Amino acid sequence: MSTINGLPAHVLLVHIIVVFVPLTAALLILSALWAAARRRLVWLVAVLAVVTTVLTPVTTDAGEWLEKRVGQSPALHTHTELGDTMLYFVIPMLVVTALLVVVHVREQRGKPLMRVLTAAVAVLAVFSGVAATVQVYRIGESGARATWGDKVASLGDELHHSGR
Repeated sequence: MSTINGLPAHVLLVHIIVVFVPLTAALLILSALWAAARRRLVWLVAVLAVVTTVLTPVTTDAGEWLEKRVGQSPALHTHTELGDTMLYFVIPMLVVTALLVVVHVREQRGKPLMRVLTAAVAVLAVFSGVAATVQVYRIGESGARATWGDKVASLGDELHHSGR
């Protein structure tokens, strides 16, 4: 996918990733730590995790298409390299979500897993959710620097020299 309505697809898709990764992470952690939330949210978390995992490489591919058209810079190279790692963060969240679904289904059938296994899933949820959220921030911040870093710096210089 290269463009949507004439705009680079990456610019649009990246907003889905920026929202869905932290949302999925937060709901995953909440559901893993609190059984009442798990009963209500586990299937939503599962859908979000699948959608996020599917859209991550689509977004990355669209970014690589865009990169070939805007020219290279060290900041863009950093962003691209970081972006290529995002799949390694959303896949663990998807796996932990699948484990949480197993915990939920077993609970619903009256055959809960041992507490230590449920606790292990909760720990994995916290680690995978926090790691994915931090990584999506790092990637987004590097993308913003690659896109706006020089422009905002020059705008600041213009404003400073004009006395505004």
